[in-house]
Amino acid sequence: MPGSRPDRVGDQIRSELAQLIAREVHDPGVGFLTLTRVKVTPDLQLARVYYTSLGDEKAQRETARALRRAAPFLRRQLGQRIRLRRVPDLEFFYDESIAQNDRIEQILQELKAERHESVGDDDPGDG
Repeated sequence: MPGSRPDRVGDQIRSELAQLIAREVHDPGVGFLTLTRVKVTPDLQLARVYYTSLGDEKAQRETARALRRAAPFLRRQLGQRIRLRRVPDLEFFYDESIAQNDRIEQILQELKAERHESVGDDDPGDG
């Protein structure tokens, strides 16, 4: 399995970062967030950290800035917690897939409701 080591390292980084952000990062800009996944490059030099957060666009921008500010601190802390020759650089990305899934779910619910209404209109017992 050639992709297994970056996947394992990514899972470990996600777990450690979640704890670090919750307990050690005291930046008020970091709102309530969830780390959805971490993709590590095959050479283990870069970790792309995907997250979701609550709040409007302004709050999400502030969270992104706060995570960029905290990245050097988080990288140093990871170096003390995980055993790697070189700790990957951290890049944070807002995970749009969750919002897209929510939008798809909303559209499906609306279609289902419309179909239910149209079936109710054709009911011969109404007239």
